[in-house]
Amino acid sequence: MPSAIPALPTQHTAIVAEGRGKLRVRHDSRVPALGRGVAMVKTAAVAINPVDAKMVDYSPVPGAITGYDFAGTIVALGEDTPSHLGVGDRVAGFVHGMNKALPDVGAFAEYVAAPANLLLRIPPEMRLEEAATLGLGLFTAGLGLFRELQVPASLDATKANSKSDNSSTGEFVLVAGGSTATGTRAIQLLKLTGLRPIATCSKNNFDLVCRFGAEKAFDYSNPECAAEIRAYTRNTLAYALDCIAAVETTQLCYDSIGRAGGRYATVEPFRDSATSQRPLTIIPSWLLAVTIFGRKVDLDGEYARDISVEDQAFAVDFTVQVQALLDDGKLDTHPVKIMPGSWDAVIEGVDLIRHQALSGQKLVYPV
Repeated sequence: MPSAIPALPTQHTAIVAEGRGKLRVRHDSRVPALGRGVAMVKTAAVAINPVDAKMVDYSPVPGAITGYDFAGTIVALGEDTPSHLGVGDRVAGFVHGMNKALPDVGAFAEYVAAPANLLLRIPPEMRLEEAATLGLGLFTAGLGLFRELQVPASLDATKANSKSDNSSTGEFVLVAGGSTATGTRAIQLLKLTGLRPIATCSKNNFDLVCRFGAEKAFDYSNPECAAEIRAYTRNTLAYALDCIAAVETTQLCYDSIGRAGGRYATVEPFRDSATSQRPLTIIPSWLLAVTIFGRKVDLDGEYARDISVEDQAFAVDFTVQVQALLDDGKLDTHPVKIMPGSWDAVIEGVDLIRHQALSGQKLVYPV
């Protein structure tokens, strides 16, 4: 049943694209419609992702609202929304910002119209600024591990809850870029399923990835990194999730995977020159998290994707499983760096991440 809809404004403040590489704050953007299955969220905090810069630099949609990660409070619910959600609930998630098909929807706005069945209810002890880091990294990790890599484990909440913190006895899974927001999410999910996550990162972030559950951390800058991983895993590594998606990390993952081969998944198109060395033993793939929304991804070239009913169905089930973990206090948030300022400062944050790769923390702006 739909909730009683408060008097929502028709216009709000949002960050929109002006053209390639250009964002601006607009105070008269149209508030998105409250459609079927949609929750209207009053935004309290947003997090910056590298994709926020990439979209405006390479695929700008003039006038469209940008931004992916957000946290806030539900102020209205459309028809056919999950019964466990209500007006006043604190929630977190992500949306496909800078979307030609839905130009009024983006995280960098006062109001976000988000699919209600993909929202996570925030536990009372979790700050909104912390929760803003959950959405994109969490769903990217989930798709990468369980859909693309097909790791031999389930995130079934009952199974996860029955495992102790030291119960990892399954197969090794390498998370390259373990200190990224996607990386820490992947490590923790793997640990909860009973698999054995190992990670590459800088030495400065060894403690971070181990705190999230990595069994062992390896310095990616060490020329012997792949050899050390092969030795540690006794040449049995069969799964690698690359959260960096550079040629160097593709090569590192391929060199680390054991003699029998396996699967490699990453978050950007990979170079055939890097994956062609083991075409018969390693299956490579790359993912776009926005496929979880069940819509065609209207982007140029290899970024274009058809509707994936399977990814959407996975994401709905994954949301339920992750909610159980959050409710039980089993899922931590990525470290945050809370930044001052409001909407103008968010644009500065996009520019900052454009020129400086952040490691071990995520920029979050209370708005």
